[in-house]
Amino acid sequence: MSKITIITGASRGLGRNTALSIARQGGDVVITYHRRSDEAQAVVAEIEALGRKAVALQLDTGNSTSFAGFADSVRNVLRDTWQRDSFDHLVNNAGHGDYALIAQTTEAQFDGLVNVHFKGVYFLTQALLPLIADGGRIVNLSTGLTRVSYPGYAAYAAVKAAVEMLSVYMAKELGSRGIAVNTVAPGAIETDFGGGAVRDNPDVNKIFADMTALGRAGVPDDIGPMIASLLSDSNRWINAQRIEVSGGQGI
Repeated sequence: MSKITIITGASRGLGRNTALSIARQGGDVVITYHRRSDEAQAVVAEIEALGRKAVALQLDTGNSTSFAGFADSVRNVLRDTWQRDSFDHLVNNAGHGDYALIAQTTEAQFDGLVNVHFKGVYFLTQALLPLIADGGRIVNLSTGLTRVSYPGYAAYAAVKAAVEMLSVYMAKELGSRGIAVNTVAPGAIETDFGGGAVRDNPDVNKIFADMTALGRAGVPDDIGPMIASLLSDSNRWINAQRIEVSGGQGI
């Protein structure tokens, strides 16, 4: 029986790459999207072209009041598409970049980051716990900026640091069910995240390339296959860890 993974924010960027990497390893995927259903359906088509099953569901990870309804949608999709009542893996990937110096950060910016990156991860996982199979896996996405600092990223890095600690507590509390929980912390990656600054601005790209031992910024193919590998049975004993995937950024 194939494993089923839910990946939030998988219509593009790292989420999309992770979904395709899992499909290439023989897994099926439920992806979520916020607004761009066309992009999500394109990812579904790519996964189906690989011979795997995929479904796209709309989800606003910043709106915790929607999570009970989303869990119901997942329950229905599992029954109708897979004839199952549980899924195996949850990847809390959805997020956005909102950057400002501490002196210039607005409360609205701060609240938005907390709601999506921390509160959303906490309560979405809570809502889906009854549907996660015993022996399953949870991966929460963080950032290399919880280890090295760069001006303007204080609020973003702070909420990601909260997720890292949350992952440890999840691993402790869910261990009795055999559920392993880890954090993956990418370095600077060339995607459209944060307005595509790392991908599209040569000066920003060079800053992070110069900070990285391997001499370049990362690309999605550096991250998605690693997450897929972490979810495989060959990595079943990795638990409660922060795994940085940054090419040696800031060392």
